[in-house]
Amino acid sequence: MLATKSAAGVRGGLLERLIEARIRTDELFDLVRPDALYDRPIDERHRIVFYIGHLEAFDWNLLNTRLLDRGSTRPDLDRLFAFGIDPVGGGLPTDQPSDWPVLPVAHRYVQRVRAELDEGLAAVLNSPDPGPREFSPELLLNVAIEHRLMHAETLAYMLHRMPLDRKLVRQQTVRFQPVPTTPAMVSIPAGSVVLGLPRNDARFGWDNEFEQHTVQVPAFTMDRYPVTNGEYLEFMAGSGYQNRALWSGADWAWKQSHGISQPAFWMRENGQWLWRAMFEEVPLQLDWPVYVSHAEASAYARWAGKSLPTEAQWQRAAYGSPAGAAREYPWGAEPPSAARGNFDFENWDPAPVGAHPQGASAFGVADMLGNGWEWTSSLFQPFEGFQPFPFYRGYSADFFDGKHYVIKGSSPRTAACLLRPSFRNWFQPHYQYVYAGFRCVSKPLD
Repeated sequence: MLATKSAAGVRGGLLERLIEARIRTDELFDLVRPDALYDRPIDERHRIVFYIGHLEAFDWNLLNTRLLDRGSTRPDLDRLFAFGIDPVGGGLPTDQPSDWPVLPVAHRYVQRVRAELDEGLAAVLNSPDPGPREFSPELLLNVAIEHRLMHAETLAYMLHRMPLDRKLVRQQTVRFQPVPTTPAMVSIPAGSVVLGLPRNDARFGWDNEFEQHTVQVPAFTMDRYPVTNGEYLEFMAGSGYQNRALWSGADWAWKQSHGISQPAFWMRENGQWLWRAMFEEVPLQLDWPVYVSHAEASAYARWAGKSLPTEAQWQRAAYGSPAGAAREYPWGAEPPSAARGNFDFENWDPAPVGAHPQGASAFGVADMLGNGWEWTSSLFQPFEGFQPFPFYRGYSADFFDGKHYVIKGSSPRTAACLLRPSFRNWFQPHYQYVYAGFRCVSKPLD
Protein backbone atom coordinates (compact mmCIF):
# COMPACT_ATOMS: atom_id res chain seq x y z
CA MET A 1 0.00 0.00 0.00
CA LEU A 2 2.83 2.41 0.75
CA ALA A 3 4.27 1.98 -2.74
CA THR A 4 0.85 2.52 -4.30
CA LYS A 5 0.30 5.69 -2.27
CA SER A 6 3.68 7.01 -3.28
CA ALA A 7 3.02 6.37 -6.98
CA ALA A 8 -0.40 7.99 -6.73
CA GLY A 9 1.20 10.99 -5.05
CA VAL A 10 3.67 11.38 -7.89
CA ARG A 11 0.88 11.10 -10.46
CA GLY A 12 -1.23 13.58 -8.52
CA GLY A 13 1.67 15.99 -8.51
CA LEU A 14 1.67 15.90 -12.30
CA LEU A 15 -1.96 17.03 -12.41
CA GLU A 16 -1.07 19.90 -10.08
CA ARG A 17 1.81 20.83 -12.39
CA LEU A 18 -0.54 20.83 -15.38
CA ILE A 19 -2.89 23.22 -13.57
CA GLU A 20 0.04 25.46 -12.63
CA ALA A 21 1.15 25.50 -16.28
CA ARG A 22 -2.37 26.56 -17.29
CA ILE A 23 -2.15 29.49 -14.89
CA ARG A 24 1.13 30.47 -16.52
CA THR A 25 -0.35 30.62 -20.03
CA ASP A 26 -3.63 32.20 -18.87
CA GLU A 27 -1.61 35.06 -17.39
CA LEU A 28 -0.10 35.75 -20.80
CA PHE A 29 -3.46 36.01 -22.56
CA ASP A 30 -4.61 38.35 -19.79
CA LEU A 31 -1.85 40.80 -20.77
CA VAL A 32 -3.46 41.46 -24.16
CA ARG A 33 -6.40 43.67 -25.05
CA PRO A 34 -9.33 41.45 -26.16
CA ASP A 35 -9.41 42.92 -29.67
CA ALA A 36 -5.64 42.37 -29.96
CA LEU A 37 -6.01 38.62 -29.38
CA TYR A 38 -6.68 38.35 -33.11
CA ASP A 39 -3.36 40.04 -33.96
CA ARG A 40 -0.46 38.19 -35.55
CA PRO A 41 2.66 39.74 -33.93
CA ILE A 42 5.04 37.55 -35.97
CA ASP A 43 4.28 36.81 -39.62
CA GLU A 44 5.45 33.20 -39.37
CA ARG A 45 3.20 32.42 -36.39
CA HIS A 46 -0.53 31.98 -35.87
CA ARG A 47 -2.78 34.68 -34.52
CA ILE A 48 -2.84 34.75 -30.73
CA VAL A 49 -6.40 33.40 -30.63
CA PHE A 50 -5.14 30.12 -32.07
CA TYR A 51 -2.99 29.49 -29.02
CA ILE A 52 -5.92 30.09 -26.65
CA GLY A 53 -7.56 26.99 -28.08
CA HIS A 54 -4.45 25.12 -29.18
CA LEU A 55 -3.12 24.38 -25.72
CA GLU A 56 -6.43 22.74 -24.72
CA ALA A 57 -6.87 20.98 -28.07
CA PHE A 58 -3.39 19.48 -27.74
CA ASP A 59 -4.12 18.22 -24.23
CA TRP A 60 -7.51 16.86 -25.25
CA ASN A 61 -6.27 15.09 -28.39
CA LEU A 62 -3.28 13.64 -26.53
CA LEU A 63 -4.84 12.63 -23.22
CA ASN A 64 -8.46 11.83 -23.98
CA THR A 65 -7.79 9.30 -26.72
CA ARG A 66 -5.12 7.46 -24.72
CA LEU A 67 -6.37 7.72 -21.13
CA LEU A 68 -10.06 8.66 -20.98
CA ASP A 69 -11.87 7.77 -24.24
CA ARG A 70 -14.62 10.35 -23.80
CA GLY A 71 -16.68 11.71 -26.64
CA SER A 72 -15.99 15.22 -27.93
CA THR A 73 -18.70 17.85 -28.24
CA ARG A 74 -16.65 20.03 -30.62
CA PRO A 75 -14.54 17.84 -32.93
CA ASP A 76 -14.37 20.75 -35.36
CA LEU A 77 -12.54 22.87 -32.78
CA ASP A 78 -10.42 19.90 -31.70
CA ARG A 79 -9.02 19.90 -35.22
CA LEU A 80 -8.97 23.66 -35.90
CA PHE A 81 -7.03 24.41 -32.75
CA ALA A 82 -4.75 21.42 -33.23
CA PHE A 83 -3.46 22.49 -36.63
CA GLY A 84 -4.67 25.99 -37.36
CA ILE A 85 -5.49 27.13 -40.87
CA ASP A 86 -2.85 25.91 -43.29
CA PRO A 87 -1.57 28.53 -45.77
CA VAL A 88 -2.72 27.85 -49.32
CA GLY A 89 0.27 26.76 -51.37
CA GLY A 90 2.64 27.01 -48.42
CA GLY A 91 4.43 30.15 -47.28
CA LEU A 92 3.20 32.55 -44.63
CA PRO A 93 -0.30 32.19 -43.18
CA THR A 94 -2.95 34.38 -44.79
CA ASP A 95 -6.02 33.73 -42.61
CA GLN A 96 -8.11 36.64 -41.42
CA PRO A 97 -9.51 37.35 -37.91
CA SER A 98 -13.00 36.47 -39.18
CA ASP A 99 -11.79 32.94 -39.95
CA TRP A 100 -11.52 32.21 -36.23
CA PRO A 101 -14.20 31.62 -33.57
CA VAL A 102 -15.26 34.59 -31.48
CA LEU A 103 -13.71 34.75 -28.01
CA PRO A 104 -16.76 33.46 -26.07
CA VAL A 105 -16.73 30.30 -28.22
CA ALA A 106 -12.98 29.81 -27.72
CA HIS A 107 -13.29 30.36 -23.97
CA ARG A 108 -16.21 27.92 -23.65
CA TYR A 109 -14.12 25.35 -25.51
CA VAL A 110 -11.24 25.82 -23.08
CA GLN A 111 -13.49 25.54 -20.04
CA ARG A 112 -15.21 22.39 -21.32
CA VAL A 113 -11.97 20.63 -22.17
CA ARG A 114 -10.43 21.46 -18.81
CA ALA A 115 -13.48 20.23 -16.91
CA GLU A 116 -13.59 16.97 -18.86
CA LEU A 117 -9.86 16.34 -18.51
CA ASP A 118 -9.64 17.23 -14.84
CA GLU A 119 -12.49 14.92 -13.92
CA GLY A 120 -11.19 12.04 -16.01
CA LEU A 121 -7.54 12.44 -15.11
CA ALA A 122 -8.29 12.60 -11.39
CA ALA A 123 -9.98 9.20 -11.64
CA VAL A 124 -7.11 7.70 -13.64
CA LEU A 125 -4.36 9.11 -11.47
CA ASN A 126 -6.01 8.18 -8.20
CA SER A 127 -6.74 4.63 -9.27
CA PRO A 128 -4.56 2.11 -7.36
CA ASP A 129 -4.63 -0.13 -10.45
CA PRO A 130 -4.95 1.86 -13.69
CA GLY A 131 -4.51 -1.32 -15.73
CA PRO A 132 -2.26 -1.91 -18.74
CA ARG A 133 -1.81 1.04 -21.08
CA GLU A 134 0.26 1.55 -24.20
CA PHE A 135 1.61 4.81 -22.75
CA SER A 136 1.83 5.65 -19.07
CA PRO A 137 -0.13 8.59 -17.64
CA GLU A 138 3.18 9.96 -16.35
CA LEU A 139 4.69 10.09 -19.84
CA LEU A 140 1.65 11.69 -21.44
CA LEU A 141 1.17 14.27 -18.70
CA ASN A 142 4.83 15.30 -18.87
CA VAL A 143 4.38 15.84 -22.61
CA ALA A 144 1.29 17.99 -22.00
CA ILE A 145 2.97 20.02 -19.24
CA GLU A 146 6.20 20.74 -21.11
CA HIS A 147 4.38 21.41 -24.39
CA ARG A 148 2.35 24.10 -22.61
CA LEU A 149 5.39 25.59 -20.84
CA MET A 150 7.31 25.78 -24.12
CA HIS A 151 4.36 27.65 -25.63
CA ALA A 152 4.44 29.98 -22.62
CA GLU A 153 7.87 31.07 -23.83
CA THR A 154 6.79 31.28 -27.48
CA LEU A 155 3.82 33.43 -26.50
CA ALA A 156 6.06 35.69 -24.43
CA TYR A 157 8.36 36.57 -27.31
CA MET A 158 5.31 37.00 -29.55
CA LEU A 159 3.88 39.51 -27.06
CA HIS A 160 7.28 41.23 -27.03
CA ARG A 161 6.59 42.15 -30.67
CA MET A 162 3.23 43.79 -29.98
CA PRO A 163 2.86 47.57 -29.80
CA LEU A 164 2.61 48.70 -26.20
CA ASP A 165 -0.91 50.05 -26.68
CA ARG A 166 -2.12 46.53 -27.58
CA LYS A 167 -1.35 45.32 -24.05
CA LEU A 168 -3.46 45.85 -20.96
CA VAL A 169 -0.72 45.57 -18.39
CA ARG A 170 2.25 47.88 -18.00
CA GLN A 171 5.13 46.97 -15.72
CA GLN A 172 8.45 48.68 -15.23
CA THR A 173 11.43 46.83 -16.65
CA VAL A 174 13.51 45.25 -13.90
CA ARG A 175 16.98 46.83 -13.82
CA PHE A 176 19.73 44.84 -12.17
CA GLN A 177 22.74 46.59 -10.70
CA PRO A 178 25.58 46.95 -13.23
CA VAL A 179 28.06 44.09 -12.99
CA PRO A 180 31.73 44.81 -13.72
CA THR A 181 32.90 42.24 -16.27
CA THR A 182 35.83 41.99 -18.62
CA PRO A 183 35.48 40.06 -21.88
CA ALA A 184 37.65 36.99 -21.58
CA MET A 185 38.10 33.50 -22.98
CA VAL A 186 38.09 30.43 -20.74
CA SER A 187 40.22 27.38 -21.52
CA ILE A 188 38.25 24.13 -21.64
CA PRO A 189 40.55 21.07 -21.63
CA ALA A 190 39.97 18.08 -23.88
CA GLY A 191 37.60 15.52 -22.47
CA SER A 192 34.43 13.55 -22.98
CA VAL A 193 30.87 14.79 -22.76
CA VAL A 194 27.64 12.87 -22.39
CA LEU A 195 24.76 13.89 -24.64
CA GLY A 196 21.20 12.69 -24.21
CA LEU A 197 19.38 10.30 -21.88
CA PRO A 198 19.61 6.50 -21.65
CA ARG A 199 16.54 4.73 -23.02
CA ASN A 200 15.67 3.17 -19.65
CA ASP A 201 16.01 6.40 -17.67
CA ALA A 202 13.19 7.13 -15.25
CA ARG A 203 13.39 10.85 -16.01
CA PHE A 204 11.19 12.36 -18.69
CA GLY A 205 12.77 13.39 -21.96
CA TRP A 206 11.49 14.25 -25.44
CA ASP A 207 12.21 11.79 -28.24
CA ASN A 208 15.20 13.77 -29.57
CA GLU A 209 16.96 13.48 -26.17
CA PHE A 210 17.56 9.75 -26.71
CA GLU A 211 19.81 7.77 -27.07
CA GLN A 212 22.57 8.72 -24.63
CA HIS A 213 26.09 8.66 -26.03
CA THR A 214 29.55 10.00 -25.29
CA VAL A 215 31.50 12.43 -27.48
CA GLN A 216 35.20 13.23 -27.21
CA VAL A 217 35.79 16.97 -27.38
CA PRO A 218 39.25 18.42 -28.16
CA ALA A 219 40.47 21.35 -26.08
CA PHE A 220 39.06 24.78 -26.95
CA THR A 221 38.48 28.23 -25.50
CA MET A 222 35.08 29.83 -24.97
CA ASP A 223 33.82 33.30 -24.14
CA ARG A 224 33.25 33.53 -20.40
CA TYR A 225 30.11 35.60 -21.02
CA PRO A 226 27.53 35.76 -23.81
CA VAL A 227 28.13 38.46 -26.40
CA THR A 228 26.54 41.70 -25.17
CA ASN A 229 24.60 44.43 -26.92
CA GLY A 230 27.64 46.67 -26.47
CA GLU A 231 29.97 44.20 -28.17
CA TYR A 232 27.49 43.65 -30.96
CA LEU A 233 27.27 47.42 -31.44
CA GLU A 234 30.99 47.34 -32.25
CA PHE A 235 30.28 44.74 -34.94
CA MET A 236 27.63 47.01 -36.41
CA ALA A 237 29.94 50.03 -36.26
CA GLY A 238 32.52 47.92 -38.09
CA SER A 239 30.14 47.52 -41.04
CA GLY A 240 29.29 43.96 -40.06
CA TYR A 241 25.94 44.06 -41.84
CA GLN A 242 27.55 45.45 -45.00
CA ASN A 243 30.53 43.09 -45.24
CA ARG A 244 29.52 40.32 -47.66
CA ALA A 245 32.49 38.16 -46.64
CA LEU A 246 31.06 37.65 -43.14
CA TRP A 247 27.84 36.03 -44.32
CA SER A 248 27.06 32.73 -45.99
CA GLY A 249 25.31 32.90 -49.34
CA ALA A 250 21.91 31.98 -47.91
CA ASP A 251 22.30 34.31 -44.94
CA TRP A 252 23.32 37.25 -47.13
CA ALA A 253 20.38 36.65 -49.49
CA TRP A 254 18.00 36.60 -46.50
CA LYS A 255 19.52 39.76 -45.04
CA GLN A 256 19.30 41.61 -48.35
CA SER A 257 15.81 40.48 -49.29
CA HIS A 258 14.36 41.32 -45.86
CA GLY A 259 16.33 44.51 -45.28
CA ILE A 260 17.92 43.19 -42.08
CA SER A 261 20.28 45.77 -40.63
CA GLN A 262 19.96 45.33 -36.84
CA PRO A 263 18.75 42.88 -34.18
CA ALA A 264 14.97 42.50 -34.03
CA PHE A 265 14.83 43.65 -30.40
CA TRP A 266 16.60 46.95 -31.25
CA MET A 267 14.95 50.18 -32.41
CA ARG A 268 16.44 53.46 -33.62
CA GLU A 269 14.69 56.64 -32.52
CA ASN A 270 15.99 60.22 -32.66
CA GLY A 271 19.53 58.96 -33.16
CA GLN A 272 19.39 56.71 -30.09
CA TRP A 273 19.29 52.93 -29.87
CA LEU A 274 16.39 51.56 -27.84
CA TRP A 275 15.56 48.02 -26.71
CA ARG A 276 12.05 46.61 -27.07
CA ALA A 277 11.28 45.42 -23.53
CA MET A 278 8.00 43.67 -22.76
CA PHE A 279 6.22 46.69 -21.29
CA GLU A 280 8.27 49.71 -22.38
CA GLU A 281 11.01 50.86 -24.70
CA VAL A 282 14.25 51.39 -22.81
CA PRO A 283 17.66 52.75 -23.82
CA LEU A 284 19.81 49.95 -25.21
CA GLN A 285 21.39 48.17 -22.25
CA LEU A 286 24.97 47.58 -23.35
CA ASP A 287 25.64 44.89 -20.74
CA TRP A 288 22.60 42.75 -21.64
CA PRO A 289 23.13 39.73 -23.90
CA VAL A 290 22.27 40.45 -27.52
CA TYR A 291 19.35 38.48 -29.01
CA VAL A 292 19.89 37.68 -32.69
CA SER A 293 19.33 35.04 -35.35
CA HIS A 294 21.81 32.26 -36.09
CA ALA A 295 22.78 34.10 -39.27
CA GLU A 296 23.66 37.27 -37.36
CA ALA A 297 25.50 35.33 -34.66
CA SER A 298 27.55 33.50 -37.28
CA ALA A 299 28.50 36.75 -39.03
CA TYR A 300 29.64 38.26 -35.72
CA ALA A 301 31.73 35.18 -34.92
CA ARG A 302 33.51 35.43 -38.29
CA TRP A 303 34.09 39.15 -37.73
CA ALA A 304 35.67 38.32 -34.35
CA GLY A 305 37.86 35.59 -35.87
CA LYS A 306 36.05 32.89 -33.90
CA SER A 307 33.13 30.51 -34.41
CA LEU A 308 29.96 29.34 -32.74
CA PRO A 309 30.38 26.31 -30.45
CA THR A 310 29.20 22.88 -31.44
CA GLU A 311 26.50 21.27 -29.34
CA ALA A 312 29.15 19.04 -27.73
CA GLN A 313 31.46 21.96 -26.95
CA TRP A 314 28.64 23.91 -25.35
CA GLN A 315 27.60 20.85 -23.33
CA ARG A 316 31.12 20.24 -22.06
CA ALA A 317 31.62 23.86 -21.01
CA ALA A 318 28.25 23.92 -19.24
CA TYR A 319 28.04 20.52 -17.54
CA GLY A 320 31.57 19.11 -17.58
CA SER A 321 34.18 19.45 -14.86
CA PRO A 322 37.98 19.25 -14.59
CA ALA A 323 37.55 16.02 -12.62
CA GLY A 324 35.65 14.49 -15.52
CA ALA A 325 32.26 13.93 -13.86
CA ALA A 326 29.24 15.58 -15.42
CA ARG A 327 27.13 17.93 -13.32
CA GLU A 328 23.36 18.02 -13.08
CA TYR A 329 23.46 21.79 -13.55
CA PRO A 330 26.42 24.03 -14.43
CA TRP A 331 26.75 25.06 -10.76
CA GLY A 332 26.34 21.55 -9.32
CA ALA A 333 23.46 19.51 -7.94
CA GLU A 334 21.45 22.21 -6.16
CA PRO A 335 17.99 22.89 -7.66
CA PRO A 336 17.57 25.99 -9.85
CA SER A 337 16.97 29.24 -7.96
CA ALA A 338 16.90 32.96 -8.72
CA ALA A 339 20.47 33.25 -7.40
CA ARG A 340 21.72 30.83 -10.09
CA GLY A 341 20.32 32.47 -13.20
CA ASN A 342 17.63 34.50 -14.95
CA PHE A 343 15.15 31.73 -15.79
CA ASP A 344 11.85 30.10 -14.74
CA PHE A 345 9.70 33.18 -15.47
CA GLU A 346 11.52 35.33 -12.88
CA ASN A 347 11.75 38.30 -15.29
CA TRP A 348 10.39 39.42 -18.65
CA ASP A 349 13.70 40.79 -19.93
CA PRO A 350 17.43 40.04 -19.65
CA ALA A 351 19.85 40.87 -16.86
CA PRO A 352 23.43 42.09 -17.35
CA VAL A 353 25.81 39.27 -18.24
CA GLY A 354 27.60 38.02 -15.17
CA ALA A 355 24.76 39.06 -12.84
CA HIS A 356 24.50 35.51 -11.45
CA PRO A 357 28.03 34.41 -10.50
CA GLN A 358 26.60 31.55 -8.41
CA GLY A 359 25.45 29.93 -11.65
CA ALA A 360 28.92 29.59 -13.21
CA SER A 361 30.04 26.20 -14.51
CA ALA A 362 32.92 24.15 -13.10
CA PHE A 363 35.20 25.77 -15.70
CA GLY A 364 34.10 29.27 -14.70
CA VAL A 365 31.90 29.93 -17.72
CA ALA A 366 29.01 32.22 -16.71
CA ASP A 367 25.34 32.38 -17.64
CA MET A 368 25.13 28.99 -19.31
CA LEU A 369 21.56 28.67 -18.05
CA GLY A 370 19.17 31.62 -18.15
CA ASN A 371 19.23 35.09 -19.70
CA GLY A 372 18.96 33.77 -23.25
CA TRP A 373 19.29 30.57 -25.25
CA GLU A 374 22.58 30.18 -27.12
CA TRP A 375 23.05 29.26 -30.74
CA THR A 376 25.38 26.42 -31.67
CA SER A 377 26.89 25.53 -35.02
CA SER A 378 25.31 22.05 -34.89
CA LEU A 379 22.41 21.18 -37.14
CA PHE A 380 19.46 19.64 -35.31
CA GLN A 381 19.84 15.96 -36.07
CA PRO A 382 18.74 12.71 -34.41
CA PHE A 383 21.04 10.87 -32.06
CA GLU A 384 21.81 7.29 -33.03
CA GLY A 385 18.95 5.12 -31.84
CA PHE A 386 16.35 7.88 -32.19
CA GLN A 387 12.74 6.71 -32.04
CA PRO A 388 9.91 9.20 -32.55
CA PHE A 389 7.12 9.35 -30.00
CA PRO A 390 4.35 7.25 -31.60
CA PHE A 391 1.75 9.73 -30.31
CA TYR A 392 3.66 12.81 -31.53
CA ARG A 393 5.72 11.60 -34.46
CA GLY A 394 6.41 15.01 -35.92
CA TYR A 395 7.66 16.74 -32.77
CA SER A 396 11.32 16.26 -33.69
CA ALA A 397 11.38 14.27 -36.92
CA ASP A 398 9.73 17.02 -38.98
CA PHE A 399 12.71 19.28 -38.21
CA PHE A 400 15.56 16.90 -39.06
CA ASP A 401 15.74 18.68 -42.39
CA GLY A 402 19.20 20.26 -42.35
CA LYS A 403 17.58 23.68 -41.92
CA HIS A 404 17.45 23.99 -38.12
CA TYR A 405 20.23 24.61 -35.61
CA VAL A 406 20.47 23.45 -32.01
CA ILE A 407 20.21 26.07 -29.31
CA LYS A 408 21.09 25.25 -25.71
CA GLY A 409 20.65 26.86 -22.31
CA SER A 410 17.47 28.77 -21.47
CA SER A 411 15.95 32.24 -21.35
CA PRO A 412 14.23 34.36 -18.70
CA ARG A 413 10.94 32.73 -19.78
CA THR A 414 12.09 29.09 -19.74
CA ALA A 415 10.53 26.79 -17.15
CA ALA A 416 12.83 25.17 -14.59
CA CYS A 417 11.88 21.65 -15.71
CA LEU A 418 13.51 22.35 -19.10
CA LEU A 419 16.91 23.10 -17.55
CA ARG A 420 17.99 19.45 -17.68
CA PRO A 421 21.30 18.79 -19.50
CA SER A 422 19.70 16.64 -22.20
CA PHE A 423 17.08 19.18 -23.31
CA ARG A 424 17.54 20.42 -26.89
CA ASN A 425 15.85 23.34 -28.61
CA TRP A 426 16.13 24.32 -32.27
CA PHE A 427 15.24 27.04 -34.76
CA GLN A 428 15.85 28.04 -38.37
CA PRO A 429 18.90 30.29 -38.91
CA HIS A 430 16.90 33.36 -39.99
CA TYR A 431 14.47 33.46 -37.07
CA GLN A 432 15.20 36.66 -35.11
CA TYR A 433 12.45 36.67 -32.51
CA VAL A 434 13.40 33.99 -30.02
CA TYR A 435 15.25 34.92 -26.82
CA ALA A 436 18.52 33.58 -28.19
CA GLY A 437 22.03 34.97 -28.02
CA PHE A 438 25.41 33.34 -28.39
CA ARG A 439 29.02 33.14 -27.32
CA CYS A 440 32.07 32.26 -29.38
CA VAL A 441 34.76 29.61 -29.25
CA SER A 442 38.25 29.38 -30.71
CA LYS A 443 41.28 27.13 -30.65
CA PRO A 444 43.16 26.67 -27.37
CA LEU A 445 45.21 29.63 -26.18
CA ASP A 446 48.96 29.21 -26.61
